[in-house]
Amino acid sequence: MVSFRPAVLAILILLSGCTAGPDYVPPELAIPAKFSEGRSRSIGDVGGNTWWAAYDDKELDRLISAGLDQNLDVRQALERINSAAAQVTIAGASALPRLTLTASYTGSDKGGKAPQQKEMRGELSLSWLLDLFGLYRRNTESAQAALESSYASVEVARLAYIQDLVSSYIDLRYYQQRLVLSRANLKSRQETYDLTKFQLDAGAASRVDVVQAEGLVRQIVAEIPGLEANSRTSVHHIAELLGLPAGSLVAQLQKHSGQPAFRGGIDAGIPAVVIRSRPDIRKAERDLASATAQIGVAEAQLYPSISLSGLIAPTHTKRDGTHGDITAWSFGPSLNLPVFDGGRLRANVEVQKSNAKVAYLAWKATVLNAVEQVENALTAVNRDARTLEALRNQVKTAQETLELSTASYKDGASSLLDVLEAQRSVSDTQASLAVAKQQSAKDYAVLNIALARGATMDMPTRTSN
Repeated sequence: MVSFRPAVLAILILLSGCTAGPDYVPPELAIPAKFSEGRSRSIGDVGGNTWWAAYDDKELDRLISAGLDQNLDVRQALERINSAAAQVTIAGASALPRLTLTASYTGSDKGGKAPQQKEMRGELSLSWLLDLFGLYRRNTESAQAALESSYASVEVARLAYIQDLVSSYIDLRYYQQRLVLSRANLKSRQETYDLTKFQLDAGAASRVDVVQAEGLVRQIVAEIPGLEANSRTSVHHIAELLGLPAGSLVAQLQKHSGQPAFRGGIDAGIPAVVIRSRPDIRKAERDLASATAQIGVAEAQLYPSISLSGLIAPTHTKRDGTHGDITAWSFGPSLNLPVFDGGRLRANVEVQKSNAKVAYLAWKATVLNAVEQVENALTAVNRDARTLEALRNQVKTAQETLELSTASYKDGASSLLDVLEAQRSVSDTQASLAVAKQQSAKDYAVLNIALARGATMDMPTRTSN
């Protein structure tokens, strides 16, 4: 600490208007005026849309509504807001004067050999580090940006939860649909097998025909346990997302209600609107703002700092009936001037500058990734419809072929091989259609998540437990 004259203090106070570090300017990046495969009409607040209602599935609606308040990832993100808000308070409090009061009482008695002595002492101290070069202001800016980043993190967690839950629900209904199809195909193949055995007994079929028919039956029987296991696993994961024990939803979700399929048009909106709506981009931008402010914090530590301190210490002493009062006080400024630190402070400035550059690159990568995600999702959704239409027609053709082959086989006009091949074709095309429905429903979810729809709707209330 170095003492100095009032004139020096006045000069330093005049310099306090100079805030260290760069002022934050939000970054910009050129993006296309419209998505290559989507319409460009603005759709307003895309974050508030309950897009999953397009599936027209009340069970899914109920699960999402129940889970938003219970999902542990979302609740963790909400709790981080409390921590970030406290950091803002800490940063702001650092710039305020600190007043401390201490008091003490001592007494002694040496058994008559010396007079009794009692002393009461108090001390009131004041300290205030003047924020000449904006260290506390920049630190508060950084903490405030970090708080806003935490709010965006909640929306990121919400979107991740919604996508995970919707995807798991789509998987569940897919496996249940496959089970329905497999059991229906098993019944059909079992009938063919029984018919072949009957014809074998009548001398109209060979043992090879029976073995082939039996093989197709066993093939279906073998795939059913795996589908049942996958179905149960999906239910368990849905329960975990809702903060429930794994097996608690088995009975509730056991009944198959068909595969979800969205109904309605697709409108991606304007890229600039989508970019503003994406919480991961807002989080990355706020992280950049926080990192930029930390450059100012580091640079402010290179400059002199002035602290004002004062002390009032009254003492009351009683010795053998005699009273004595003493009041000591002190007040004055002190200067802290970094002279030699081995380059640590300047190295810290470089560290913070590098962190800000990393944050900028992360923001840029997040923006570009967001545009790519929307473009990819639009491509997938636009082509899913064509795939579904082609597979539906293929299933109809396969089923008609099976009917004709079975009738012809019963009349003895065709071989069993034709029937078995037709059954295999029906089974394969039905499975392909189920997969296409699953993928189409998932692609619709991916598109809406990429558009940040559902990120800000009905924020769950934070809990204290």
